Amino acid sequence: MHLVNHTKLLAGYTMAVDRTGRESLVVVAKGTFTIPDRSEQSPALVAEQMPLVMCDEFTGEPGFSSTRYEVDFAPHKPRCDVLLNGSAYAAQGRPTDRVTVTLRVGPMTKSFNVVGNRKYQAGIVRITGGSIEPFLVMPISYDNAYGGIERSHDDPAKHRWFRANPAGRGYHAGATVKAIEGKPLPNTEETSAPITSANGSYRPMALGAVGRSWQGRIEHAGTYDKRWLDEKLPFLPDDFSDRYFQAAPDDQQIDYLAGGEEVTLTNLTPQGQTAFRLPKRLGMPATFYLRTGEIKEQPMVADTLLIEPDKQRFMITWRTSLALRRGVAEVVQMDVGRAVAASASATPQAQVAGS
Repeated sequence: MHLVNHTKLLAGYTMAVDRTGRESLVVVAKGTFTIPDRSEQSPALVAEQMPLVMCDEFTGEPGFSSTRYEVDFAPHKPRCDVLLNGSAYAAQGRPTDRVTVTLRVGPMTKSFNVVGNRKYQAGIVRITGGSIEPFLVMPISYDNAYGGIERSHDDPAKHRWFRANPAGRGYHAGATVKAIEGKPLPNTEETSAPITSANGSYRPMALGAVGRSWQGRIEHAGTYDKRWLDEKLPFLPDDFSDRYFQAAPDDQQIDYLAGGEEVTLTNLTPQGQTAFRLPKRLGMPATFYLRTGEIKEQPMVADTLLIEPDKQRFMITWRTSLALRRGVAEVVQMDVGRAVAASASATPQAQVAGS
């Protein structure tokens, strides 16, 4: 079995097993595009495509930092993940103590405040502007969003972690005033819920991937109890949901990309506002040639959009899967896109569409 790629995208495949034990062949393609300098320009494929991610990559130590890139080979995503790795920029290049950033993709809009560096001070209940250090550029990440692990107590049994974001900062439930003083606060917060306590239930505000074991995602992984050990192992539990494969939080999930969606970035680039449209034609087929002589063609869906404004690029990932009757040996060849897309005369847009 081999894969034939008729596009200028990168493509690969893997095997997956669902909760019933049935195997499927998962085919993935990914394209890296430039963010246009002007809104009337169309995105173009970059000369050097970003590779497919084979395992999760983190900003620091795995398990104690946020996810920078999640593996590209999720078996199935019910919706499209919209993700952004980037920074907040002060308006007009003038130092500021806070700025509101906004990401819009089609029908999705998400906004929150990005605040300069600040520290907890004993006796101050509410953080005031005077304690904030002005900034020109501030990274946005779950690493500096609300959350973290509180380990100041001598007894490890009394350590606490913020389940929605253990990689963050600012959470110190059960800690003494002395232990909290001088600790950094988060650099992001909801516009309607400024962070004033080290023991609050604030929403971590970032735009990247949610950790696989974090609250809001782990609930979709199913129940791994004695019944599962006795009756289901090594297969997934009956209550496993494919929603677990969504890397974005719920408010950053949309319908699969159709093409032409408008993207607007506010205070996420040095220009203040950047707007562009995704490529218009995102349809792309995958063709499976079976050993029996049967040919099956099915569409690949664009289910992941990752924007990296600091690097002036974005990535779109397409996916499809074929349920297998007996095993992978029943497939002789897989084609991504159509053969005409490999011709020298094909435009990058046509190659993306697989036309």
